[in-house]
Amino acid sequence: MVILVLCLVCAGSFAQTRKRTATKRTATRKTTAKKQVGASAKSQALVDTSNIKPFARPQDGYYKPQDGYYKKTSILNAKVTPYQNLREADVAFAKRVWREIDVRERMNQYLASPKARLIDILMDAIAKGELNAYDPSPSKGDPNGDEFSVLLKPKQAMAKMADSVLIDKFDKNGDKTSSTMQMGEFNPDSVVKFRIKEDWIFDKQRSVFEPRIIGIAPLIKAHAGGLNLDYQPAFWIYFPEARNILVTKEAMNRHNDATGLSFDDIFMKRIFSSYIVKESNDKDERIKDYAQGIDKLYESEKIKKSLLNYEQDLWVY
Repeated sequence: MVILVLCLVCAGSFAQTRKRTATKRTATRKTTAKKQVGASAKSQALVDTSNIKPFARPQDGYYKPQDGYYKKTSILNAKVTPYQNLREADVAFAKRVWREIDVRERMNQYLASPKARLIDILMDAIAKGELNAYDPSPSKGDPNGDEFSVLLKPKQAMAKMADSVLIDKFDKNGDKTSSTMQMGEFNPDSVVKFRIKEDWIFDKQRSVFEPRIIGIAPLIKAHAGGLNLDYQPAFWIYFPEARNILVTKEAMNRHNDATGLSFDDIFMKRIFSSYIVKESNDKDERIKDYAQGIDKLYESEKIKKSLLNYEQDLWVY
């Protein structure tokens, strides 16, 4: 009898313990479910942007959401890496060349990207007075017009990039009285070429043969007497001065948005395709003055190869 009573007592105690455990589990599940529902409602309230104006001002109590999951601040705070100091006594060889960049080439298409155009960056800096533009017109002391001799005002530089439009004036009777030229709107897509002036220098102190860009100029199609002439510089920009602007402007990359390359990096690392149109010579001739057609390209490649061969010939293995 004693053993039977003990078994009944143990069975009852076990049943009560199991019931209490099941009750606790049910309560815990209900509490967790309530928390999840509350968190879900809270998160939905946080992401509910139906009452947020997309471009409202902070003073109105609205803020524009961040476009992305991180801010690109490193390139905005970037500083120019200066060239190594160069003494005249250390220059064992120097050659000046002029080359042109065509943004229609596949490798250069990023320079004309609608998100970050090189010409837009230059024009905005000129309009704000952050960058100087120089007149490319030849003069007695500057026969090529690329020695940064005459400074242009921002409005003068902007006028060179906009097509002029002939506006007719009429009297009350509808008769034409006169015509005036008015500056039209600037079309950034019309700039398809840039000209670069640079020096190739061998520094015997550091044993380095390197190019240093001096100036850059956007090219425009010249018109005279109804004839379409060759591309001519609209104005020249002193490149060492422009580097302070270009170093804070990110260049587009079709393969990776996180490269962080600035337009200054593009020119310093030579990430562009170009062809030489002139080298310094005793007659001050351009390649097109003595070569025509496909021969101009051959001559350009010949000059490029001669520069590379100079560096290779310096070393003996």
